[in-house]
Amino acid sequence: MSEEQKREESRPAEPEAARREDAAEARTGGPADARVENAGEEKRDEPAAEGGRETVTAREASGGGSAGTEAGQPAQPQPDAASDQPASAAGAEAEGKAAPAGDGDGARAGDGADAGTGKSGGEAADAGKAAVDPEREAKIRAAQEARAARLAAKAAAGAAAGGAAAGKDAAAAEPKPPSPKQPWLDEAVELLKTEVHPEAVEEATINALSDDMPTIVVKAEHWPAAAKLLRDHEKLGCRYLRNVTGVDYETHMEVVYFVINMETKREYAIKIRTDREHPSVPSAVPVWPGADWPEREIYDLLGIEFPGHPNLRRILMPDDWVGHPLRKDYVPLDPEV
Repeated sequence: MSEEQKREESRPAEPEAARREDAAEARTGGPADARVENAGEEKRDEPAAEGGRETVTAREASGGGSAGTEAGQPAQPQPDAASDQPASAAGAEAEGKAAPAGDGDGARAGDGADAGTGKSGGEAADAGKAAVDPEREAKIRAAQEARAARLAAKAAAGAAAGGAAAGKDAAAAEPKPPSPKQPWLDEAVELLKTEVHPEAVEEATINALSDDMPTIVVKAEHWPAAAKLLRDHEKLGCRYLRNVTGVDYETHMEVVYFVINMETKREYAIKIRTDREHPSVPSAVPVWPGADWPEREIYDLLGIEFPGHPNLRRILMPDDWVGHPLRKDYVPLDPEV
């Protein structure tokens, strides 16, 4: 080993920054004195440079040794300038290239895969989609099926509601069949008008809320004759008085007699209306003795008089009681009771 080689080996390593500066000067031609001094050396190394390999060392570029002593030593490979770039710059460049390959989350996943595995961004994005898409598609299909089921159920419910509404409309449009008790009403009204008085009947209806009860409103002055006709006529024959009740309508008062033929089961509700200030209805006791106590009760609680009653007096309240408790205008003596 020559003295020059020993001196070179014993020389301390140059700092990394100096090496990079030397390499940059070597690529750009270096300082003026180094270019002049190494002109012959550069000419000698031109064939090697053409082959794509750089043989000029950092010391030769900076004039660190003689051309003769350095010619005998093998050329040391120098780091390429591209490798000295920061890793972040290289990652950013790779990121810029890989970005068009994917879209959305797949592109970002592809960028990460490119930095670790060297794969392109498109390949990493495709791999991410292959792992995520089946589950996502299954969820989308399930949501679509559920929505279709809800729409089908709603359509079925709408069709059913429409059918029910149409059925109701059709039922409302159809005329209601006559009540089976309508002939009973018509016959009684005709008899009262012909046998008692043409104006004896004020109203005549079928009460659908009370099992199609035939209901006849008879004027008070014609009530005694109408009661006898209802009891004695062979087509009516209502010999049994089932009930008697009174009602305060505030505008007028009303007494209702419920009579029935126990053989044919014909029944009627006979209403007699009267003035509220001086209520009075002829008593039905002479025709139906069972009207005795019910008429007394109506007199006691509502104050309706029954001319022709054999013993019209209070039956529930004391004889000295003031007022009639079931009237709408009744004022109790002690409101707290």
